[in-house]
This record gives sequence, C-alpha cells and structure tokens, in this order.
Amino acid sequence: MEIERKYLIKKLPEDLAQYPHMEMEQAYLCTEPVVRVRKEGADYVLTYKSKGLMVREEYNLQLTKESYEHLLGKADGTVITKTRYRIPEKNGLTIELDVFHGRYEGLLLAEVEFATEEEANSYCPPDWFGEDVTMSSAYHNSTLSQKK
Repeated sequence: MEIERKYLIKKLPEDLAQYPHMEMEQAYLCTEPVVRVRKEGADYVLTYKSKGLMVREEYNLQLTKESYEHLLGKADGTVITKTRYRIPEKNGLTIELDVFHGRYEGLLLAEVEFATEEEANSYCPPDWFGEDVTMSSAYHNSTLSQKK
C-alpha cells in the first residue's frame, strides 16, 4: 500500500545539490489501472498502481534493461524524464523532489510517503512547498504522460 501526499513546489531549496539524486525515465503501458515502466539510474522496474489519490496499492517487479526497452517501445503518450532528489525530512520521512525535464521542464513536484493515513493527514510541509495537489489526479505522472 502506498500512502503519499503530493505538492507543487514554490522554490527549490538552495542546497539541493548536496542531496542524493538520480535521473529517471518512465512511460505508461496503461493508465487505468496504471502500468508503468521506469528506468531509475541503472535499475529497471515495472509498476502496477491501483486507482486512488492519497492511498493506493502499488506493486513493483524488477526488469532487465532489454525487457524495459522492449516495453518502452509499446508505451503510449509522453515518456517522462526527471531528476529525483531524496531530501531527509522530520520524523524520519523523506521528501522525493522531482525536477521535470523535456515536455514538462519547469514542473517541480514533491511527494512524501507515510506509514499510515493518520500520519499523512497530520503532516505539516516545509515552507518551500506550494499547493497540496494530493487530491488531484492532474499531477499524477500517468495523467501527465497522456496530455496532448
């Protein structure tokens, strides 16, 4: 089960370069349910996500580079590219900050995952976060991939 909140970002942290980060590429074979292939650095993953906004099921399966490239060729829509930064947050949480490239250059989104819905609902984000878009599917990567 994935429990996460998602935010637009007003301003990048000044010390962003100090945090671990990786380049990512992802594409969607299906958006309902979500079936995604993703390259995360040197890793390749097939992901299934159920319907939902803040809470949804998620399953991951490791792929080989060859199987990733084969499935990537079958994907619909835009291939999304971004740099993901992992920023430590209070209470042992991690902020996953995505800086988008290509078609979505300039889009900045942060996600924070939680162990429980109660923890997610009580979360108070840092000042550099902008609008909470958790309850909007418009900022799901699967939705972005299908925009014309």
